[in-house]
Amino acid sequence: MAIEKVLIANRGEIALRIHRACHEMGIKTVAVHSTADADAMHVRLADEAICIGPPAASESYLNIPNIISAAEIAHADAIHPGYGFLSENARFAEIVESHDIVWIGPKPEHIRVMGDKVEAKRTAAALGLPLVPGSDGPVEGPEEGRKVAAETGYPVLIKAASGGGGRGMKVVHSEDELEAQMSQARSEAKNAFGDDTVYMEKYLGNPRHIEFQVFGDGKGNAIHLGERDCSLQRRHQKVLEEAPSPVIRGDERDRMGGIVAKAMADMGYRGAGTIEFLYENGEFFFIEMNTRLQVEHPVTEMITGIDLVREQIRIAAGESLSCKQDQIRFRGHAIECRINAEDPKTFAPSPGTVKAYLAPGGMHVRVDSGLYGGYRVPPYYDSMIAKLIVYGSSRERCIMRLKRALEEYVIEGMKTTIPLHQKLIDDPEFRAGEYTIKWLEEWLARPE
Repeated sequence: MAIEKVLIANRGEIALRIHRACHEMGIKTVAVHSTADADAMHVRLADEAICIGPPAASESYLNIPNIISAAEIAHADAIHPGYGFLSENARFAEIVESHDIVWIGPKPEHIRVMGDKVEAKRTAAALGLPLVPGSDGPVEGPEEGRKVAAETGYPVLIKAASGGGGRGMKVVHSEDELEAQMSQARSEAKNAFGDDTVYMEKYLGNPRHIEFQVFGDGKGNAIHLGERDCSLQRRHQKVLEEAPSPVIRGDERDRMGGIVAKAMADMGYRGAGTIEFLYENGEFFFIEMNTRLQVEHPVTEMITGIDLVREQIRIAAGESLSCKQDQIRFRGHAIECRINAEDPKTFAPSPGTVKAYLAPGGMHVRVDSGLYGGYRVPPYYDSMIAKLIVYGSSRERCIMRLKRALEEYVIEGMKTTIPLHQKLIDDPEFRAGEYTIKWLEEWLARPE
């Protein structure tokens, strides 16, 4: 089945990324946008553009009836949700398919299963993925919580079954504080996600955050495209990612990659997915699966040479995977810096008008961004305005190229996190690859 026109149900750099892949495949694009994004780059470049509402995401990018209406008006064959917004909304995927529009994403039932963290853990266990010790399902109250904590040992982590971003997540160091922390976690989860269900697992002392990129064709075939190290986080939000991880050996990659690929094949998974693990003392522990494209997907593309968005579209069109596992080669090293419109010290949002813009260039330097001179960054959405991705034949060469690219990057008219990245990549511990998920926040707290 040929896809001839794709509606991109997203905004910003990812919408532009999808547009580019579509045009390279000879596929027309439809941009949907809020009134605040009328001048966005992806809107300017798309073959058609349709306004779907006012600036508030709830009235535009999360407005399912308006998006479906836009697809029908434009006669779009398919919808690509990007990441965020409706990308992991199983109901939206079902509605898209019910209108005989191709959903460029996983099967709705897989989105639903993996979107519920408790059900995801059960599914992962059944598929043979290693889990963090903890509750088998939801923890109903303090008494059950005390029992689970006694079995796993303190400290334990209470987590919301729905959502993410650190909300509804509490570390409990002793039995004395368990009841109060569980109550707070439930309250946060209810307010943020409308669901106060929580579960509990062992709190690992100082792990790394390692994720594997997977792809399935929905016909029982699946591959992995190696791992990414996403340990550099602030308040559970990723800041810089790299592939491969500085600490994962080739035999570990092959072993764990084989496990996740088999799990996806057994599941009959379709499209792109990311399986996230905590890694400590040579062991992997499943934490969740994201049933969509990740922000950090370009580092995987750089070391494999595989266009992940093209692959998503091909599989959604009913084609088989473009390569087999033994054909995939991992070469060199790639790092991605997320550039945000934020004060690099206080992290306060800093939207504004781009007064001057110069993206870095040169061999193996990639910038995913919709910025241009005169563009006004709206204050209504996520503060990420660009991704700088750099490749090198080795990690050391990659870092040196990244250092040069950051020096070249000019964004005037607002504060950005470019200076933060410049300082970060000069740190000896980062240079040595010696960091964990706690390292960045501790580093930021150090006196100047």
